[in-house]
Formats: sequence, C-alpha cells, structure tokens
Amino acid sequence: MDIKELKFLDVQNTANKPRSAQGAAKQPSLISAGHHSQSNRTIHPPVTSSSPNSHTAPITILRRGSSNSRGATQATQKKNSVRNGSTMGPTRSKDDECFGGGTDGDLDADFDFQGNLALFDKAAVFSQIDGTSGHGSRTQHHSAQAKQKPLSYRHDENILEKKPVTYRQITVPQHGGKDYCTDSGLVVPSVSYELHARLLAAAEHWGLTLERRLEMIGVCSSQMALTLLGGPNRLTPKNVHQRPTVVLLCGPHLQGAQGVSCGRHLANHGVEVILFLPNFVKMQESVTSEVNLYGRTSGKQVASVKDLPASPVDLLINCLDCHENPLLREQSWYQSAAGWANQNRAPVLSIDPPVGGRHQTVEAKWTLSLGLPLPLAETESRVYLCDIGIPKLVFQEVGICYHSPFGCKFVIPLHRE
Repeated sequence: MDIKELKFLDVQNTANKPRSAQGAAKQPSLISAGHHSQSNRTIHPPVTSSSPNSHTAPITILRRGSSNSRGATQATQKKNSVRNGSTMGPTRSKDDECFGGGTDGDLDADFDFQGNLALFDKAAVFSQIDGTSGHGSRTQHHSAQAKQKPLSYRHDENILEKKPVTYRQITVPQHGGKDYCTDSGLVVPSVSYELHARLLAAAEHWGLTLERRLEMIGVCSSQMALTLLGGPNRLTPKNVHQRPTVVLLCGPHLQGAQGVSCGRHLANHGVEVILFLPNFVKMQESVTSEVNLYGRTSGKQVASVKDLPASPVDLLINCLDCHENPLLREQSWYQSAAGWANQNRAPVLSIDPPVGGRHQTVEAKWTLSLGLPLPLAETESRVYLCDIGIPKLVFQEVGICYHSPFGCKFVIPLHRE
C-alpha cells in the first residue's frame, strides 16, 4: 500500500469544514513569548485528502526553554479559536479549564501595608484605655464593678456560709459507758443490752420481723466477709481453683441463726462454706428454718469438731455465744469448738458478741455490732457497725435521738475514743 493512499481525518473540525478550510489557507503568524521575545513556530504537516475542502488545523509546537509557555499556549489557543469561528473551541487549554485565567495580574500586586495601617485609629484606642473618650465613663464603671467583686475561692472553700458541724448526733437515755466514732468524726454511743432489746422489740412491732432482720444481718455480714476474703481480687472466674474456705461456728440460738444466714449468702457467692452446728434435740424455730434453707446450697454441715478441716482456713465466723444463756460455755461442744478455733489460727469475725463483762473464749480480729454497739470488752478487735434497717421514728419511740451515721454504706468501721 502506498503512503499516498492514507487519509487523515480531521475529527475535531468535521462540523466546521468550510471555516477550517478558510483558516487553513492562511499562514499563521509568529506569537510573542513574553519578556524574552522568543517566537513559536507553526508547522503544517502535509495532508492528503480526497476532499478539497477537508483540511486539518495547524499544530502549534512550542520551542523548548520558553519562559512563558503558558502565555504562548493561551495566545495560540485564542488564535486557533478565532480561525475556527468559535471563542470556546474544543482546543481549549487544560490549564485554563483547571485554574482559569486572569490571575497573573493579581499576583503582581503588592499588599498595601501603609494603607491598612492608616485604618487603625491609635488615638481612639488609647483614649478608651485612659478613659478620656466618650466611653471612658462606661469603662470606669466596669472597672469599679470589677474592684467590688470578691476574691476567687479555692476548690476546697464554700461560697455559702458554713454551719457548725454537730458530731454528736446520736443521744441515748441509757448510756452504755463507751463512745465510738466513725471515719467522718460522728460520735456513736454504746447502749446497754436492755435498751438494745427494747429497740429490737419496737422495730418488730412496726413490721421489722425476726425473719427480715435475719436476712438483713446475713446480707451485711456476708458483704463484710467477702471484703475480708479479698473481694473481686479473690472471687473471679479465673481463680476457680483457689476458692476461699469459711467455717461458721454456730449455736442453737438467735446468734447461731444469724451465722447460718450469713453462710447461706456466702455459699451463693461461690465460697466454700462449712457449717458447724451440733445435733440438738430442741432448737429455736428461726435456727431450724435457716438451716433448712442453708441445706439447699452447696455448703457443708458438720456436727462434730473432728469433721472440721485440720489446716487453717481463710476465715472463721464465730456465732457460739448467746446473750441470754451464758451457761452454754460450760458445755462440751462449746469448749471443743472454741479449742479448735484457737488452734486453727484463722482470722475470726464475731457477729453480735455479748457485752464486755464476759471473757472472750475465741479472740476475734473483727467484731460486727447490730444497729447500735454494745459496750464490748477492751480487746484488740476492730469494731464494725451494721445497719439492720430500723427506722428513725422507732429510735425516737424508745427515747433515742438518732441520725444515721452510715452515709452510703451498710457496714462502717468504729473507732474507740
């Protein structure tokens, strides 16, 4: 095939063939290239076409090294657009489409610092500061108000006037002989056993029955025991192989029923509980009901000291003593249980111990009192107080002026004064 038979199609200028033919007949002129006075050369390639009116638009080739190639390109595009009879032809530069035109002149303009500085009225500003202008009186008024404002307070100061704090908010008609204080400094006096019994009887009269009181004591004492065992650091799903072991020593009386209720809640929380309760022919109804409910847990129950573990346990809860019958200490089961507790060397928590006139057969590390403390013996035991839910008006009924010292807790520590 001969090269002369090839045809070059002008796709862009097909719609404007007559105008393209007229534009092709003219010779393109040289275009100035800016400050360097360099020209661009227009080259017409040879075109072979079967139609006399079909011509290809000239191609503009820029000379390398031109310092203003963008200006030359824009000028060439404008000239080609005029030849094609359109001001916005298809040969528009891509730079113009992206960045637009007419921005070169704005870049040459300098910022007028002197003109903008003249807009700042320095005298008016200083006159306002000195108070000599028309707004001076207003400025002085604001400054006078600022001087009248009090000084700022620290984070530990209160803007309200403080009332004197009354630390003795509980007064009793029959003082037990000892005073305790909480961590916040509130004074909690001890009461005699007779006044404490009257308080419990008045609460039971208004609906705080023995069963409800046992449940409250069991919950509070078990929470204290769980805290002593380590709390969340000990009782975790990853520590199943090291479950704490607790032994409860209970007698056939009300204090023993309180211990059984505590053991039931501990067993429900995954603690290995061992309940020591001898086989008695006759026990109180409250003890029997609590033992039956405890039997539905995973805890163990033994009736002999021989069945208790020989190795030290994590915690021992003592509920052997009774307020009404001090002669239980002379029985064999009591003495054997107290002897085992002293030999086991486990820390002891005593719930509702008797008054301080009696000798403690089992030395307790912690002591939990109910409602109001009794005058306990002078030992190294740490005293805690448990809220058993007695209303304030019930305290007033027995002559006690009462204000709750518990705050946000149900078990609080007490310190001897």
